Amino acid sequence: MSTSSEATVDYAGLMQANLARVFGERDAARRLSAIGELYAADATLFEPHASAVGHAAINQAVTTLLSGLPPSFVFTAMGPAVGHHGVGRLRWQSGPRNGPVAVTGTDVARVERGRIQTLHVFLDPTGT
Repeated sequence: MSTSSEATVDYAGLMQANLARVFGERDAARRLSAIGELYAADATLFEPHASAVGHAAINQAVTTLLSGLPPSFVFTAMGPAVGHHGVGRLRWQSGPRNGPVAVTGTDVARVERGRIQTLHVFLDPTGT
């Protein structure tokens, strides 16, 4: 049985916005504004080899990630995000726009009060 607050979580909208407005945004000021709207103030981003706590640290982590990717790389969803009971997931891919896919992965978010509290980024193994 869902609670009324659970029923109002738009996992697809929240996770798509995160992919586009945070990981797809190369302007740090616009990205920080989006993080402020989408993430809880004390949110944590968990990447395979690092973590970041709070809006400024998450923004810096994404800046670092994007600085290591060619400017032509974009992130796109592989199907809709799904979620329930405060946890959502979104499969994504990245590579040059209209080019071959270079990396795929899955974001898993714990959502509280409509905002991302934790985001775990999983990268799929390559060459398998």
